[in-house]
Amino acid sequence: MKRSLLIVDDDPRVRTALESALGDGDMTVRVAEDAESALASLGDGPVGVVLTDVKMPGMSGLDLLKMLKERAPDLDVILMTAYGDLPLVAEAMREGAADFLVKPLDLHQLRGVLDRVFEDRQARTRIKAGKADTDDRGAADRLIGRDSQMVEIFKLVGQVSATRTNVVIRGESGTGKELIARSIHDASPWADEPFVAVNCTALPATLLESELFGHVRGSFTGATSDRKGRFEIAGRGTIFLDEIGDTPPEFQAKLLRVLQEHEYYPVGAERPERTEARVIAATHRDLEKLVAAGQFREDLYYRLRVVEIRVPPLRERMGDVPLLADFLLRKAAAVTGSRPLHLDPETSETLMSHDWPGNVRELENTLTRAAVIATGDVIRPEHIEVGAMIDAGPPRLISLEEMEREHVAQVLEATGGHKSRTAEVLGVSRPRLDRMIERYGLGPLVPGRGGEDAD
Repeated sequence: MKRSLLIVDDDPRVRTALESALGDGDMTVRVAEDAESALASLGDGPVGVVLTDVKMPGMSGLDLLKMLKERAPDLDVILMTAYGDLPLVAEAMREGAADFLVKPLDLHQLRGVLDRVFEDRQARTRIKAGKADTDDRGAADRLIGRDSQMVEIFKLVGQVSATRTNVVIRGESGTGKELIARSIHDASPWADEPFVAVNCTALPATLLESELFGHVRGSFTGATSDRKGRFEIAGRGTIFLDEIGDTPPEFQAKLLRVLQEHEYYPVGAERPERTEARVIAATHRDLEKLVAAGQFREDLYYRLRVVEIRVPPLRERMGDVPLLADFLLRKAAAVTGSRPLHLDPETSETLMSHDWPGNVRELENTLTRAAVIATGDVIRPEHIEVGAMIDAGPPRLISLEEMEREHVAQVLEATGGHKSRTAEVLGVSRPRLDRMIERYGLGPLVPGRGGEDAD
């Protein structure tokens, strides 16, 4: 398919230079001197992508973007400006801009952005033509809820999934932020590409850069060979950065470069590597307060927060507890190999009376344990640790590390020490679970089993 580009700039030198550099056998290029001329020229022939300056006499490039999204929603618009106005970047991306470039333009970077935008257009065209794979991807089916807040999140997932827009997901621990990120990926045209999740707090600051960007042999002690980073592994898929608000400033600067330039330097490398991975970040922290305190870069904040999804805590959508409980019991039965289970009315009332500070994760762990210890096919109140759920006094204050240790130990106990099932319930890989067991000194929890899988 022939690529068609419309360049809008009031500077004739810029129009001439870009038309000469970009016009080739694979792309037709037209030019316009202002926004009004660009709108008038839409009927002169097909246009797939519009590359427009922001500061122009008359209608601005941002106003042109808004007008084009009304008249021709399928058009992709890339804005360029010599003014580093971060709020303008955020507004442009919210209005549907495909990207935002700062002058003077790097021709190599511009060609890379255009290639990506045109490829995304072709992917969307295949979907509309019914040629895309429509098989169930799994993650979206695990988003459970009828609450109005969740319905709005479902809508956002659908809207964002067709784009490569950066997304920030905010919410308390245990609300399902990674599940929402996976749902965005799975519903996208790039679902066959990898989804790579990274917990930024699980790695020391000294290793985070190497983990994400990779390293070359000899770059530091112990680097005996080249190693791929998570961005390279992600390809054109999604890289999910959990707890982005806790990352150190030096890493934030390097991540900003990735988002701006779509390239990064592996540790010890002299040449950058390109990346087309979409970044979805998550945090339970108040990013605005972190920015105000100088603990989180403002420019990175705007680059990441093109689309924001706020996930409500479970206590704000208690009407969804019965739906979640039914789903989680079916999941627990599949993981533990037990028969189908259901709640008796008194148990349902007990679940509805708890405010679930650990959110969906706490509810899942409670029901998984109940599925293990229940002797019949009915979950009764005594199976769900009622005493542990009722606050009988001041809460015991423990560190995050202690909380994680207790959580892992409880799930291991509930699954009878079955590592594969435990890893599945926790949502971690087997190697990571093994490291957690070793770090916390949990060891064999089931006599005669040695903590090993029975399967």
